[in-house]
Amino acid sequence: MTLFRLSTVVLLAALATACASAPTPSANAPAEAVVVDSTATAAAPLPPEPPIDPATIDAAPAVDATAAGAEDDFAAIYGQGAYDPVADPTLPAPAQLPTSYDPWEKFNRKVHAFNNVVDRAVARPLARAYVAAVPRPVRLGVGNFFDNLRQPLTMVNQLLQGRPRDATQTFGRFLLNSTVGIGGIFDPASDLKMKRRSEDFGQTLGTWGWKRSRYVELPFFGPRTVRDVLGLAGDMPLSPTRYVEEDKTRIFLQGLNLVDTRAQLLSLDSLREGAVDDYALVRDSWLQRRNYQIESHRTQQQPDEELPEYLRDDEINPTVPVDAMPMPEISGGG
Repeated sequence: MTLFRLSTVVLLAALATACASAPTPSANAPAEAVVVDSTATAAAPLPPEPPIDPATIDAAPAVDATAAGAEDDFAAIYGQGAYDPVADPTLPAPAQLPTSYDPWEKFNRKVHAFNNVVDRAVARPLARAYVAAVPRPVRLGVGNFFDNLRQPLTMVNQLLQGRPRDATQTFGRFLLNSTVGIGGIFDPASDLKMKRRSEDFGQTLGTWGWKRSRYVELPFFGPRTVRDVLGLAGDMPLSPTRYVEEDKTRIFLQGLNLVDTRAQLLSLDSLREGAVDDYALVRDSWLQRRNYQIESHRTQQQPDEELPEYLRDDEINPTVPVDAMPMPEISGGG
């Protein structure tokens, strides 16, 4: 009996162990592999191709033929290669700007910087105060007075240039303004259509053949050329202001002339302030006007055709006159 019970316990234990070690079925168990019949897939028929439009086949070659014909026509007219408007031989040659003869540019720029310092510190403030304090009619009278004093110098240089007709008109202008115009303060000669001209010995040298001269900027005097520097020596003996013996009167007249000249250039200050290179602007503008003054009598050029607008006004003289600076006396007087 005891042996039977023991056998029953061992049998139950073996069954429990077998149940515990058996795998538990999962709900996510992979499905059975499906075998695909490759022969059946390969045998499936392909979808039919879309129909071809005959109009499309005929139109494509027609477009290519039109483009080729246009290219042939272009090549026949303009030659082979792409059209380049810059290299078009039918266009006129580009304009050539005049070049400035300035081999002393390094030195001239230093003098120009010095002149600018003097101008900003002394000349420009005096000119602005002069314009603000003196009424315009009075300033016009001052400008007329100094312009009339330079007429004998202009007349002599016109004779030296072989222009007796202009010299005669200048002489008549000087007499009329000196008498009726009360010493040149008024300008009745302009009312009678007698043209105002300004000539100096530098222009005379240019008329005689010295056309190309290197640019040089002088302290206080500003833009010049070597030709015009030598021309100063010819202008000084004909300067009436320098023959005033009383020093105070002479220096006052020269200073007033200098301030009046600077006041005439105030309208150009805005152009200089906006310039990228002030030195190049002053140099090129001055040389362009100077070349026109020399060549205009030969070619009869008009200023509105050859000069920019800011240089067309004959009333503006960008050159400091020789008699506007206190210089050593030439008369030898004490």
